[in-house]
Amino acid sequence: MAIEIKAPQFPESVADGTIAAWLKQPGEACTRDELLAEVETDKVTLEILAPADGVIVEIIKGEDDTVLSEELIARFEAGAAAAPAVEEAPEAVPAAAAAGDVKVSPAARKMIEENNLDAATITATGKGGLITKEDVMAAVKAPAAAPAAKPAPAPAKVAVDVASGDRVEKRVPMTRMRARIAERLLEASQGTAMLTTFNEVDMGPVMELRNKYKDLFEKKNNGTRLGFMSFFVKAATEALKRFPAVNASIDGKDIVYHGYQDVGIAVSTEKGLVVPVLRDTDYMGLADIESGIRDFGLRARDGKLGIEEMTGGTFTITNGGVFGSLMSTPIINPPQAAILGMHKIQERAMVVDGQVVVRPMMYLALSYDHRLIDGKDSVQFLVAIKELLEDPARILLEL
Repeated sequence: MAIEIKAPQFPESVADGTIAAWLKQPGEACTRDELLAEVETDKVTLEILAPADGVIVEIIKGEDDTVLSEELIARFEAGAAAAPAVEEAPEAVPAAAAAGDVKVSPAARKMIEENNLDAATITATGKGGLITKEDVMAAVKAPAAAPAAKPAPAPAKVAVDVASGDRVEKRVPMTRMRARIAERLLEASQGTAMLTTFNEVDMGPVMELRNKYKDLFEKKNNGTRLGFMSFFVKAATEALKRFPAVNASIDGKDIVYHGYQDVGIAVSTEKGLVVPVLRDTDYMGLADIESGIRDFGLRARDGKLGIEEMTGGTFTITNGGVFGSLMSTPIINPPQAAILGMHKIQERAMVVDGQVVVRPMMYLALSYDHRLIDGKDSVQFLVAIKELLEDPARILLEL
């Protein structure tokens, strides 16, 4: 039975995608739900699975081709047997490698580029001679595990390069996700009247509360750890309720005030920054928030986040402190009106009740669209978050 293989249905916010890789070729046997291809969009990489046992008859859209939502990309024959030529595929792999035509998964390709490896020298263990991420990791570790067969030429080459003063450059195409991130950053900086206001918060009360209850919290919530991010999400949610303009967005000449709080959490991945969204944070407890953020982080690392999880959002929080940032000016995530930047907790000398004491302090930054949010509202919004964090009982009591 002939089946049409189509690109996934993209949401309205995604115009098109690119075929990142075909993991099966015409004539190769496929089992139901086996990975056939990967489609890279502006936000995520989507997988295309085999609809049944059979073979791909024809590939219509090749690698690096642009595809639209639900566009025909291949034809599949359900129940068909693999072509006889497939039997010789294992022997053909070395020849293909020698010719430079090596099948590499997207994750493996990125690791090969980062480690300056030659794909033809990597042993492929994937189906149909595909080089997987694990194959590349094994190749990276191989020199440390066993000496190279010819160690002498490598030092000689390095010596020649240094003596001749050669300066090596590497040019690689920008991924769709990185290109889209660049476009959105430019849109935010050029299309909004962005301004940033700063404040600082004493993290002592939150740290004391966390240290006192973290073991009990983890035990009660099936291993979910109590972190700092949940306190910031709850404090931001309460502040958004008090200052609706910060939770609003501009649509043409209209201001859209959202009667709910969907908070995006910026997550760093190998391919770039993504912002999955926690929905209705006003109704979430600390454990729900921590569990949701941890789930986002794990799936973002594995490339398993869906497009629907990264669309929408009325406010964003980004934490540069995990990388050691002491202060920064985060860029708004359009069409949102504001973004909160967290930073590194650092002990500093502070004056408290006339006495100089050492306190764990964090700088907070709120970047906002001045077309929608006045300076007074932005400052008061940030002060509200500061007050809630310095007296965390107010978060629970909604005071």
